[in-house]
Amino acid sequence: MSKRDYYEVLGVSKDATEDELKKAYRKLAIKYHPDKNPGDASAEEKFKEAAEAYDVLRDKDKRARYDQFGHAGVDGQGGFGGGAGMNMDDIFSMFGDIFGGGFGGFGGFGQRSSGRGKRVNKGGNLRIRVKLTLEEIEQEIEKKIKVKKYVACKTCGGSGAKAGSEKTTCSHCGGSGVIIQVQRTILGNMQTQTTCPHCNGEGSIIKDKCPDCRGEGIVQSEEIVEIKIPAGVSDGMQLAMRGLGNAGARNGINGDLIVVVEEVDHEVFERDGNNLCMQTYITFSEAVQGTTIEVPTLSGKVKFKIEQGMPSGKVFRLKGKGLPDVNGYSKGDLLVRVDVWVPKSYTKEEKKILDELSKLESFNPKPNAKEKSFFEKMKNMFS
Repeated sequence: MSKRDYYEVLGVSKDATEDELKKAYRKLAIKYHPDKNPGDASAEEKFKEAAEAYDVLRDKDKRARYDQFGHAGVDGQGGFGGGAGMNMDDIFSMFGDIFGGGFGGFGGFGQRSSGRGKRVNKGGNLRIRVKLTLEEIEQEIEKKIKVKKYVACKTCGGSGAKAGSEKTTCSHCGGSGVIIQVQRTILGNMQTQTTCPHCNGEGSIIKDKCPDCRGEGIVQSEEIVEIKIPAGVSDGMQLAMRGLGNAGARNGINGDLIVVVEEVDHEVFERDGNNLCMQTYITFSEAVQGTTIEVPTLSGKVKFKIEQGMPSGKVFRLKGKGLPDVNGYSKGDLLVRVDVWVPKSYTKEEKKILDELSKLESFNPKPNAKEKSFFEKMKNMFS
């Protein structure tokens, strides 16, 4: 099932401001919140869909990629980073950012937030550049890359605690990671929550820290990561590989690996979107009489016919011999410009033949018999 346009999901125009996006998402989030629609799978899907759309459009970089490449530019499942793949914890965290603190005053949403208040550490994202040739871009490829990153500490298993030492439940928040306060107002009880300052929202406290990671649960190391790059990517495109970034402190969530594509210049082809362009030459006699030429493509050589009387600079379009669309919908073409080769110098014998030809040349669309014989001699000389 294809995804709906993110602007359509939020009901905003493509030039919507940040405030307009926030207002639209706020309205949909309240309407389809699971607490207001218990057991309604359709409402939950719309709640997730709205969150995914807002997550992409509120971020300038993600929004720019989405405007240029559509869902493929931000789809985490296809190798790109965006709203795709968000879990409910991510969504409720973002929901809390929109409404600020707890969700008091919105019909009991605070009960859900208190259950989700415990802080989960997330590792930082990594950014690397990967050089790709047009041959590699023409097809989906897998690459193994060595990166320096934070990984879970092997000594403590990522917990941050010294061997034999256990984490204790924070006595101030009771392990929830949040401090909840209830205030009475003329509108009723209003509930707010803040991150517990004693355990930093984690709900537990380490008594004896691991000596290797000093209680962080992560250490620096080098790791070989395997990344899959879809066909049709372009220079400057950013691909987000979920979970391949830095490990989160104390068994937290891994960050993402952001891969920036760097396209290597090709010795034959120039890229124009999904089309490829190249130039080749034929002799004067071949242009007059017609011929068949062979040109390279990214997947092998192909032949095509040159009709007689071809003017220099004519462009031939070879359908489907370009690059695939990153969305997988179509494939570009190969544009071949064919020019007539004119030598800068020639021998006395060649000059003599050219002089004779100039006397025989006519403005007829087809060469006569004598002209054809000279073209054959020229073809042998200049080829």
